[in-house]
Amino acid sequence: MPLSEDCYSTLNLTPQRQRQKTLEAILAIILELAERQPVLFILEDLHWTDPTTLECLTLLMDHIPTAALYVLLTCRPEFQPPWSHRSYLSEITVNRLSRNQIERMAQQVAGEKRLPDEIVQQLANKTDGVPFYVEEMTKAVLESGILKETNGCYGLAGSMACLSIPATLQDSLMARLDRLVTAKAVAQYASVIGRQFSYELLQAVSQLDEATVQRELGRLVEAELVYQRGLPPHARYTFKHALIQDTAYQSLLRSTRQGYHRRIAEVLTEQFPETVETQPELLAHHFTEAGLATPAVESWQRAGERSTGRFAYVEAVTHLTKGLEVLQTLPDTPARARHELDIQLALGQALQVTKGSGSPEVEHVYVRAQELGCQVGDTPQLLRVLEGLTELCRQRGEFQTAREMVEQRLSLAQNQQDPTWRMRAHADMGPFCFSWVS
Repeated sequence: MPLSEDCYSTLNLTPQRQRQKTLEAILAIILELAERQPVLFILEDLHWTDPTTLECLTLLMDHIPTAALYVLLTCRPEFQPPWSHRSYLSEITVNRLSRNQIERMAQQVAGEKRLPDEIVQQLANKTDGVPFYVEEMTKAVLESGILKETNGCYGLAGSMACLSIPATLQDSLMARLDRLVTAKAVAQYASVIGRQFSYELLQAVSQLDEATVQRELGRLVEAELVYQRGLPPHARYTFKHALIQDTAYQSLLRSTRQGYHRRIAEVLTEQFPETVETQPELLAHHFTEAGLATPAVESWQRAGERSTGRFAYVEAVTHLTKGLEVLQTLPDTPARARHELDIQLALGQALQVTKGSGSPEVEHVYVRAQELGCQVGDTPQLLRVLEGLTELCRQRGEFQTAREMVEQRLSLAQNQQDPTWRMRAHADMGPFCFSWVS
């Protein structure tokens, strides 16, 4: 008689349970803090949050009614949270600003000085009531020189025909960067590093003297394009909004961006080994954007393996998949096939946890890995592939095929010096010998 699937409810679920324990440990820390005193938990830009953080937040939602905990989350309207509606959760939609609110906000940005009605009308028409747009375009107008201050109010320096308010937010941000001249170059270099960047890394990659970097960063902070935390050389900076970073980044020529990414990757490798160790995906990103495929693939693989080791399997799938995409840009050689086999096996392990051992995604990965294993002739790797296919067949109830896979593994393992492979194959064959009637 065929084996029941219940016979295989074994330690294959260990990675999922390990991941669950890690999330529960994080949750326990937050709840313990809430037992000591009320906790205000704020997380902005939820739409950019990684999957593991969202999973942890989902667990947290179940404990909010019984904990001294106030959670405030912000996100874009199109974002759909993974948790269902709860009676104790309130959703507040932040509507666009009205004409009066736009006028009030613009006046605040202008230092409580009244702006001409014509300017306010233009701001209302072009910002569509988005607060960030109102703030940035008001600053662009104030810096443009088209206004003059008289008796605590602003008036037009000329006729309305001379008025030129940027048509889009990007145009407004670009105009503000252009007026900063040398500080613009520093902002562009910083934008290639990322939304957040350290003074130490920026100074190293820009190759500018410390006085220049500090002066120009000060101008960016004064213009409220970036925020500063701490003092140089240990200061860290954050672009006020992702659109500011993107505007500075897109203003660079493609070839210049590639050169900057290459320089950043080199500096990270040579001078920031701790960052490379803890954030290999960061190095992988810069190698990829620099067009350096080989080190990019290696870094994406390390990032995937590190995420797997931390039970962040969803992130591991993302990193390893990106590595495979970059790998396809390299020439089709035996070395590439061997490297792809390594990544496919790592990806298969992560997908078994996130999608299930019997999923089509896992099948696709292991079938491809089997082709590569036969192609490169790597018996230990092929044995790993066959283990994955064995579990795939078990989960699907295809026990005859699973037994054939184990028999194939036993045959291959006979010639291996490492007895572990024979032991593992015999262990998997045991249930078949015990329960299967030939």
